[in-house]
Amino acid sequence: MPPSTLTLPNVPPTSANPARRILGIDPGLNRTGYGIVECHAGVLRCVAAGVIRVPRGELPQRLESILQELAGVIAQQCPDEAAVEKVFVNVNPQASLLLGQARGAAICAAVGARLPVHEYTALQVKQAITGYGRAEKAQIQKMVQRLLGMARAPATDAADALACAICHAHSSSRPRVAAAALAGSSRRRKGRSAWSAFVQGDRT
Repeated sequence: MPPSTLTLPNVPPTSANPARRILGIDPGLNRTGYGIVECHAGVLRCVAAGVIRVPRGELPQRLESILQELAGVIAQQCPDEAAVEKVFVNVNPQASLLLGQARGAAICAAVGARLPVHEYTALQVKQAITGYGRAEKAQIQKMVQRLLGMARAPATDAADALACAICHAHSSSRPRVAAAALAGSSRRRKGRSAWSAFVQGDRT
């Protein structure tokens, strides 16, 4: 997948704001989506995205497949952290249980690589991408395509994974932006205080 970019609030790169790669994961027992974005100086760049098609078989083997495939993606792309959507308990408890196990395998792959794991609800992800907490999957695809400037919309599972990574990038960038703004405000206050002291001293 060719690199694509999304501009975020500009924060000058510093030692406290290095480039980082975020792995978004959309877990599923049949298909697990993944998407990796790189964030540096307020810019998000799509590095890779795809779908792991889990072979049919016994549950333990399917979970092993998810874990190993994601471990391979992590080893190849070297993300710094991961973002995973929380499980929504729907009217089918059995389906929710199976999804939770697939999610557990995905989290284990990230934790096994010593990646910090961040969790977001579907509502949070949808609001971050579309501004609407009940957006349909097709809307998520279109917005991810638009935000990342992709030539075509990514597959549904990959789009959901990219959306999760973008959601985390936005959420984690706010404290950085706020910190930069506060630092600038503090420097301005110090500058004004020094000037006031100089003026007062000149008058005496």
